[in-house]
Amino acid sequence: MGHSSHNACAIALAISCLIVAASAGSFYDEMDITFGGEHAKISNGGQDLSLSLDQYSGSGFQSKHEYLFGRFDMQLKLVPGNSAGTVTTFYLSSQGAGHDEIDFEFLGNTTGSPYTIHTNVYSQGKGDKEQQFHLWFDPTAAFHTYTIVWNAQRIIFLIDNIPVRVFNFLVTELIFINNHEAAGVPFPKSQPMRVYASLWNADDWATQGGRVKTDWKNAPFTAYYRKFNANADKVGPNSRSTSSVNDNQAWRTQGVDAAGRNRIRWVQNKHMIYNYCNDRTRFTNGLPAECKRSRFL
Repeated sequence: MGHSSHNACAIALAISCLIVAASAGSFYDEMDITFGGEHAKISNGGQDLSLSLDQYSGSGFQSKHEYLFGRFDMQLKLVPGNSAGTVTTFYLSSQGAGHDEIDFEFLGNTTGSPYTIHTNVYSQGKGDKEQQFHLWFDPTAAFHTYTIVWNAQRIIFLIDNIPVRVFNFLVTELIFINNHEAAGVPFPKSQPMRVYASLWNADDWATQGGRVKTDWKNAPFTAYYRKFNANADKVGPNSRSTSSVNDNQAWRTQGVDAAGRNRIRWVQNKHMIYNYCNDRTRFTNGLPAECKRSRFL
């Protein structure tokens, strides 16, 4: 294991790490249904999972394992038609007060109007780092891959392997490499997180600021998940350190190259609809410190 892996384990209260080889795992093996009962269904021998929402209940699942850094891929096909009021999610989160969290949320809309892709990063219980996008494709017509890369240097959000957002720990624009925490900006690096997904009703805020409510005549609403992959450091009290020669470790140092920066510029120029770093009305005492540190937050 690399030096960064040992550091990660030490930070995590000496929890030992296990490198998980890249493979599309069975939902039976990888996930537990957390709420919704029969509203969540695993099918196709564990390869597919659907979540449904009606006026009685939403549904959700979480990973059986906790992870400290990794690359997490999930293919989703979102609720079609009039999905107003619904929120479909794929995210990482720790537990307890001062939790860390890395979010993909998909906010439904009326028929023919675009989904809003909502991203956020929490560290030590503090979020307020929202960026929102519209997509350049119909996310209800076919499956697309949504990815969170989380390493010791940065968090990268990708859609079909196109980077749409990066949140940096190391800030190389400064003369000396300083981390955001020196500027009072915490970064998720010490709390193991599970993978979560859910489909739930949030019509008090999700669609057009809560003006459009869920139309229960269209229920049940269903979102589809498949091909979950965690190429990541799994943590647990009994884990032994192992590695696989076939394990792709590129995520450990993955950044955004020149081509990736061009794609982020394209996404942010053409498809971004909200960036907290531009919201001077909200942050009346000045923009958050990290907004002054990097172009691609």
